[in-house]
Amino acid sequence: MHAFNSPLEAFQYWEKQRPNAIFLKQPIDGKITTYTFAQAGEESRKIANAIKNYNLPERSHIALLSKNCAHWHMADLAIMMSGHVSIPIYPTLNADSIHQILEHSESKAIIIGKLDDFESQQSGIPDIPQICVGLYDNSNEVLWENIVSEGQEITDIYSQKPDDLHTIIYTSGTTGIPKGVMHTVNNVMVSVYDLMSIFPLEDNCKLFSYLPIAHIAERTLENISFVFGSTVTFPESLASFATNLEQTQPRVFFAVPRIWTKFQEKILEKLPQKKLSTLLKIPIIRGIIKKKLHKKLGLGEAKFALSGAAPLAPSVVSWFESIGITIFQVYGMTEDCVISHCNKPGANKEGTVGKAMSNASIKLSPESEICIKNKCMMKGYFKAPEITASVFDEEEFFKTGDIGEYDHDGFLTITGRVKDQFKTDKGKYISPAPIELQMSKNTDIEQICVVGTGIPQPIALITLSELGKAKSNESLCTGLIDTVNQINPNFEKHEKIQKVIIMKEDWNVANGLTTPTLKVKRNSIEKIHQQFYKSWFDKEEQVIFE
Repeated sequence: MHAFNSPLEAFQYWEKQRPNAIFLKQPIDGKITTYTFAQAGEESRKIANAIKNYNLPERSHIALLSKNCAHWHMADLAIMMSGHVSIPIYPTLNADSIHQILEHSESKAIIIGKLDDFESQQSGIPDIPQICVGLYDNSNEVLWENIVSEGQEITDIYSQKPDDLHTIIYTSGTTGIPKGVMHTVNNVMVSVYDLMSIFPLEDNCKLFSYLPIAHIAERTLENISFVFGSTVTFPESLASFATNLEQTQPRVFFAVPRIWTKFQEKILEKLPQKKLSTLLKIPIIRGIIKKKLHKKLGLGEAKFALSGAAPLAPSVVSWFESIGITIFQVYGMTEDCVISHCNKPGANKEGTVGKAMSNASIKLSPESEICIKNKCMMKGYFKAPEITASVFDEEEFFKTGDIGEYDHDGFLTITGRVKDQFKTDKGKYISPAPIELQMSKNTDIEQICVVGTGIPQPIALITLSELGKAKSNESLCTGLIDTVNQINPNFEKHEKIQKVIIMKEDWNVANGLTTPTLKVKRNSIEKIHQQFYKSWFDKEEQVIFE
């Protein structure tokens, strides 16, 4: 593995070594447009020169609003080359949220790439210079394509220094207003090298970029692509995601729990569990089935399959293991640049997020809150010194807000969030996460939020998976009641689930009930539904359709 000091230095190395190798693969209308390292470098330098010509103050903040695409990587390189700081913005945010981040971050310009509905977002952008990519149907007086065809390349490329502020990442936030996490060049490089010491990849490997790059996990994958000179492919759309992934066959695949359960659901739609189990018992057929499933999922060449951002149910991990896919659960946050805990080859324990990484110091507070210190910790929240001070203890450990416990082998299990705990009207505190995890082994459930403020026992609010939606109400209710009866004995009396409420609408980014990384926004769900808890609790039925 090469030793680079910055993402930009890494890219420039590969551009010089392998100028004609494919760096980026962008599907457009079902056809792949490719960019070699040389082509990506040339376009990035021309955009960097255009930014330079705005005569902005040194180390200005440049926003980047786009879905994952080839131009995201090139725009990021251009911001680095011009000596500025990137402000990535989630592409699903509405105009008000975009405006809030642009104002708070003091962004002096913005690059706008691939979006689903730029027209509705445009009003959120203040009067600052904009560069729009015309390829994705964005119209603006300053088009990326015109700069590339008519402009000059920047000649004095900025040389990134380890202590330079590299980016401000605004957290997606399951609660409250997003905070701007400040990371240096050194932080992002330490993170890459720490991860790659555990999950080593080869130079020039294939990667697939699909989770929002505004999120720290996918941003780290972008930096990995620079360090390894990888070929990065992007999905064209949600509809083509499965096909694009299958065509790519990446070397490593990281997903959030919702993606893994979707994969499981799609396989079981085509190959019901009873039939799958039978086939997996036949020696010769077993290997053929596994190989076909791996390739169909796009994981035929994956060296590592990782899961993070939220706990993954042990039942799902076991299920994938049964078809020959080992999932390593990892744990990290935007603030600690994802260097915290991980399962790894030779030390992988189902239901845990693994052991502390070698460069992370960990302790549990008296309340069992996980506290961490490492060599790539954020420099603080932008323009929020008081909030920054509040999240570090007297020994400068970052207080994650997660509650956890270690087993005797040093594996960590996340048992909840400090802020997610609620109190029933019996005065008993409940951590919903362990209950939600056990409930989610029922494949009829898509998402779950266990609540109970102001009622005697907790209730489970759920949305249905495609498998669940295909069932009759009677079959559905029977299965959900069976699940509740199976899991309730595992919990204290005050923690036992009393009712299951099936929501009539899904929870998604569009309606504001999940984050861009598909985590349930508990506060938003409670705000809508808390008024109904008592009436639901008082009904005779155990399963209630909203």
